[in-house]
Amino acid sequence: MPLYWRHGTPPPPSSPDPQILLTPRRLARNPQPNVKHKPGGIVIETHPILDGTPCDLDGNDLNEGTPPPSRHDPPPNDYSPFANRATFEFAEFLYTDAEMSATKIDRLLHLLACMYPHDPPQSTRAKHIYSVIDEIEQGDVAWDSFTIQYNGPLPTNETAPPTWMTDKHEVWFRDPLLVLEDQLGNTEFAKELDVAPKRVFRHGKRRYRDVLSGNWAWRQCDVLAKDEDTHSAMYVPIILGSDKTTVSVATGQNDFYPLYAAIGNTHNSVRRAHRNALALIGFLAIPKASKEYADNAEYRKFRRQLFHTSLERILSSLRPYMTKPRITRCADGHFRRVIYGLGPYIADYPEQVLLACIVQNWCPKCTAPPNNLDEGDAVPRRHEHTATLLSQASMKELWDDYGIVGDLVPFTDTFPRADIHELLTPDLLHQAIKGTFKDHIVEWVNEYIYEVNTKREADKIMADIDRRISAAPPFPGLRHFSQGRGFKQWTGNDSKGLMKVYLPAIQGHLPSKMVRAVAALIEFCYLVRRDVIDEDTLTKADAALHAFHQHREAFRCVRPDGFSLPRQHSLIHYTHSITEFGAPNGLCSSITESKHIKAVKRPYRRSNKHKALGQMLITNQRLAKLAAARVDFKRRGMLEGSGLPLNWLFDDDEDRDNTNPPLPPPPPEALPPLLPSPTNDDNDDDNGQAEGEAGPMPGPRSLSEISLAKCYVRKIPRDLYQLSVHVRQPALPFLTRRFLWTKLNPGADVPLDEYQLPIINSKVYTYNSARAVFFAPSNASGIGGMYRERIRATSSWFNGAPRYDCVFVGNSDSNVDGMEGLHIARQFLFFSFTHKGILYPCALIHWFSLCGDAPCDETGLWVVEPDYHRGQAVLDVVHLDTIFRAAHLIGVSDRAYIPRRGFSNSDSLDSFKTFFVNKYVDYHAHETAF
Repeated sequence: MPLYWRHGTPPPPSSPDPQILLTPRRLARNPQPNVKHKPGGIVIETHPILDGTPCDLDGNDLNEGTPPPSRHDPPPNDYSPFANRATFEFAEFLYTDAEMSATKIDRLLHLLACMYPHDPPQSTRAKHIYSVIDEIEQGDVAWDSFTIQYNGPLPTNETAPPTWMTDKHEVWFRDPLLVLEDQLGNTEFAKELDVAPKRVFRHGKRRYRDVLSGNWAWRQCDVLAKDEDTHSAMYVPIILGSDKTTVSVATGQNDFYPLYAAIGNTHNSVRRAHRNALALIGFLAIPKASKEYADNAEYRKFRRQLFHTSLERILSSLRPYMTKPRITRCADGHFRRVIYGLGPYIADYPEQVLLACIVQNWCPKCTAPPNNLDEGDAVPRRHEHTATLLSQASMKELWDDYGIVGDLVPFTDTFPRADIHELLTPDLLHQAIKGTFKDHIVEWVNEYIYEVNTKREADKIMADIDRRISAAPPFPGLRHFSQGRGFKQWTGNDSKGLMKVYLPAIQGHLPSKMVRAVAALIEFCYLVRRDVIDEDTLTKADAALHAFHQHREAFRCVRPDGFSLPRQHSLIHYTHSITEFGAPNGLCSSITESKHIKAVKRPYRRSNKHKALGQMLITNQRLAKLAAARVDFKRRGMLEGSGLPLNWLFDDDEDRDNTNPPLPPPPPEALPPLLPSPTNDDNDDDNGQAEGEAGPMPGPRSLSEISLAKCYVRKIPRDLYQLSVHVRQPALPFLTRRFLWTKLNPGADVPLDEYQLPIINSKVYTYNSARAVFFAPSNASGIGGMYRERIRATSSWFNGAPRYDCVFVGNSDSNVDGMEGLHIARQFLFFSFTHKGILYPCALIHWFSLCGDAPCDETGLWVVEPDYHRGQAVLDVVHLDTIFRAAHLIGVSDRAYIPRRGFSNSDSLDSFKTFFVNKYVDYHAHETAF
């Protein structure tokens, strides 16, 4: 098998250098920003000089409207190196989707050959499939390596030098220039890629979202514009990320140090959707030392400088094109003159300390001292500031007074327009969620409870908090903490899940100021996590952070040394970083940690664990080739349809023998229109699986919709009156007839005489759920920002207790945003019927009303209560279209204790008198229920 990297050689040339013309053609430019007006009061200004104008292969600007040059594609049936579409998708399924081992592939091919002796598979061994994958030309960026060795003085005594001094530390990498050019040319990104920095306004207020919407990219282009050779070029900021990860603890400490890169032109939603917008470009070396050298100053210095030297070497192929443009084909098919620059760096705090060459517990962004990080006299760190200090202070003074490791040189020092202190971005996962919330606030709450109570009373309170967390009603996508917060291994998703339900759990058990501190922190986290952040959101975030700093003083009793903590201090830099680099959700370490799974952990598990790195490199290269081949085949329209032969699309052998397929039979009249034929499966189309309840919706942005489950519930009455007896809702017939009257007579008063209401004789079909699809880009949505969730109304969920979810219902009488423009209701039944040929999908709901005209002072959450009239629940039948999405309610316990036994989360909505409207259940709810 051929090797797919070369050892000890310089990176290959990415492509022939572009021809330099003496008089390239440039279009006349207006020095004022280009302005576009869009619906909804949106105004977009783009950079007037570096505007990403398309050009030809000689670098001459093209006139506006010029179509992109044609590609010299192979014939549309050429799936080279695969014989056809089926063999490509078969190889992709085995290697990418199923991640099947070579032994199992051989077994499968053997079984297929036995089952189809007259038409055996083209490949007989896994090695043949691997060799075909290796021949893919798309995405073929070879792995290379170099070694670094300690070159300082060795110990003068007779003892042997430590191994870290004598070992050659190997670094593997792929040419980042080629990798980034593949991303620029990825046709799947054509509609999610900016070619120029932009300023976005809505109703006159600035909005920040993607990297190129921030001020930093605009300033970079202002600097580049001083050189006329860069005019009309496309600026491409390079997003980097690195983080050590452990792939196996049980079989030994196996650590890897991946390095990732992405272009900052793609929208944040693309990187968050993990669509190969973040690429693995290297594995950094991890020097090993015995315990006696673990704290050795020379070893620590070497380890740090090894890191920076490796980064500088890996990125060196990009340096020439950071000052002079390089002609590159982009996703829309046009060539552009691309100029690169180091951009935001994704890293957690320990990695930021290493990158910024500072002392632990100091801030990498400013000069605030570690014993008083929140003092107001700190100034931003800059390379120039460090250089000035280096010329005036000793190494000890730099370390003690400024937190600078003076004998280290950051890798950005050798690249134009790059300052690592400026490029470090907020890390929501480790700084805000896992750091400040989970590791600080939650622990302080626990310490306070045990500080002011006897151990017995504290244990009782902590147990009740756990029961409150466990009693949170089920909700699509919400993690259920069956034992409260009492487990040891906390992941980032666990911390996020706890944040969603923690506030109502502690309310009543803590002093008001502590609850307000927790509420302010959670509010800040949700504000800065939004997909689009405008000036009003920044103002709210600053106010929330100020309130957190003010109210956290209540924890002084358990923090006598104060609150000078690097992760908490980092929050004060968030709003400025947002104005520089856009919304932090596109630059969070959760993106790189998710990439670890695909690029490091799964390839490691697929290896034989012996010298695994070489096998992991081959696995990653093959995955990249298959992904690139799919993009290319899709662009050429070669993956449309199912790919099955026409005769395989029919149901039986008789149909397969016919040349012309028969027409489908008409649908039975007894079935409701627009619904599929019934099946023997009584479950919903997602089969009731919790993991299918919520998630991203693929495809572009579209209108919101809500639809009933594909399959109706069998073996229950179809007559409206008999159904009302079956579901124990005697008012159902009257409410349904009243609903139909309002639809047939819009605006008319409902008659008091029930006999004047229309009669419903058609069959009624009931459903266990409905699916809501809506635009929620702040959630983990699809590439177009669409999100789906399943709303339940079933008498038995997973063969257990009933589940009747709550929903937001639109208020047609109000134009106000937020909770004052919405209603809350609990869903009891989904059903549909027809009247005069028109289908009416409906919902039987129980109304809730707001308690007061403002949210709770302590928690900031609205409080609602179920509506009753003379002891009877106030029910109604509404059209399915009036339901917006699911709502999450958590019971208000205040100082009361939840029963120790016989109480579960399925009982919550029936057991409390009032409820918090949980706007923190997901990010879209936070933007809705304010």
